[in-house]
Amino acid sequence: MATEQDVLRVARENIDAFSSGDRDRFRANLAADSVYDELATGRRVQGADKVTEVSFSWRQAFPDARGTITNALASGETAVLEILWEGTQTGALATPGGELPASGRRVRIPAVQVIRVSGGKLQEGRHYFDMLGMLQQLGAVPGPSQASAGTSR
Repeated sequence: MATEQDVLRVARENIDAFSSGDRDRFRANLAADSVYDELATGRRVQGADKVTEVSFSWRQAFPDARGTITNALASGETAVLEILWEGTQTGALATPGGELPASGRRVRIPAVQVIRVSGGKLQEGRHYFDMLGMLQQLGAVPGPSQASAGTSR
């Protein structure tokens, strides 16, 4: 049975491999039948190849994407990571409403991943992040100050 430190190591490896742009290392950390559930976008995929593909699709829009783990805890085979994602949108971003062209803007997106580890591999990941905040930072939707600037009282 894996210790909580082992579970945290696997969870951290996932973020580190993504941040360094190392697809092979990222994929090697996944169970063959791993599941990734990205709640903000509604994407849910299964299988190490599909999880890698969906995860790395973010690097097409944000080639310099990097996650900094700001807090981590584990209980049993589950790890919870608080992450600050940062990157500059220099490529088109696929959204449910169509492609968002490169903005050249830098974003900082708070997120949480809940990761279940089995057999020393990432078995399941649920990713929660602030999609609205990201779109506001990219200028795709008005931010709070922009929205209130147009209203009169």
